[in-house]
Amino acid sequence: MSRITRYGGIVASIVLIAFGLASVVMGVDGRSTVRSDLKREQIVGTPDSTIPNQLVNTGSEAHAFANVMRKHALEATGGKTYAQMPRYQGKNGQPTNDVKLAATNPKTGAPIDNPARTIWVTETALSTALNTAYFAERVSTFAIVMGIALLLTGIGFLVLTLQLLTGRAKAKESEATPRAVAPAAV
Repeated sequence: MSRITRYGGIVASIVLIAFGLASVVMGVDGRSTVRSDLKREQIVGTPDSTIPNQLVNTGSEAHAFANVMRKHALEATGGKTYAQMPRYQGKNGQPTNDVKLAATNPKTGAPIDNPARTIWVTETALSTALNTAYFAERVSTFAIVMGIALLLTGIGFLVLTLQLLTGRAKAKESEATPRAVAPAAV
């Protein structure tokens, strides 16, 4: 049992260091993937964005651009969100929720969807992707920070464990060495 307790600290330290290294590597890889995927999409900031005419290639920029897209969608729909708008395009050109008043597709006879709602469907899909990039980059940063914390903890634990083992070895060594007996004072 003493061998397990003696070397358990070393094993635990090595495991912490390995997990720390793996976490840092995975975090750096995740961050790199987010940035290369964003760059591949060639999204350029609009003139009214925080990065006008610049490539959106970080999670924070993607998040900011998603906010600009929401603003544009609100402008295009008169300030209404998807859920606030009527479902159909009316025969009179005005949106309606009444299927009887809806314009119909001449080929299928089905009611025509409100085109302003389609703007929201598209905006939601695109901004969700951008916000997911933002979230993924934040998680990657967290993984890097936690990896560094695990590395430092593992190294600190290893130093303490080795110090404890060498201290015990020195104590045993000094116990095994015969002490010189001082002559008794007369």
